[in-house]
Amino acid sequence: MKVAAFNGSPRKEGNTFHAIKIAADELAKQGIETEIIHVGNQLVQGCMACGGCAKNKNEKCVYADDDVNLWIQKMKEADGIIIGSPVHYSGIAGTMKSFLDRAFYVAGVNDGMLRHKVGAAVVAVRRSGGVTTFDQLNHYINYSEMLMPGANYWNVIHGTRPGEALQDEEGVQIMRVLGKNMAWLMKLIESGKEIVQEPQRENKCYTNFIR
Repeated sequence: MKVAAFNGSPRKEGNTFHAIKIAADELAKQGIETEIIHVGNQLVQGCMACGGCAKNKNEKCVYADDDVNLWIQKMKEADGIIIGSPVHYSGIAGTMKSFLDRAFYVAGVNDGMLRHKVGAAVVAVRRSGGVTTFDQLNHYINYSEMLMPGANYWNVIHGTRPGEALQDEEGVQIMRVLGKNMAWLMKLIESGKEIVQEPQRENKCYTNFIR
């Protein structure tokens, strides 16, 4: 089994990376490989709401001048996904948000590519805004019908300078517990596939409030 982890921080080995790495180390103890992909230092176009991916249904965003389509395939191939971000104005870092908007929409309109994969969000923050950012990341996971492991508190770790989060004893424990629970859930799903029938996917019903 394999996990694709996306680091949405501009810093390659900042505190978001360390949060992901703590969880990844626990996954490795259970024989699960984690690839950490650095998104936050890339130039990523935001979603243009063109609808091309829904029309083409080829598992690709029509904008091909960045690595989003490559990352979408890494998500497809993985059994589990971690999405991590620092906090920018109590929200997801801009580059990461652009990637998530496009990738998760492409996945959704292509037969729910991420459905029933295991998904987890982690956040690194200096002081406040961690929970609101965590909540925003979880929207992508929940909307995609992914399965989410928990930890013993919100998946937020605190620190300012790169590596400082490793001094946050509780935050480190949260990421460690998350990694253990993620590995356990992934193994449960894998072992249960031949025992419990997966519910059939329903086509999305779209409504609005304009009559």
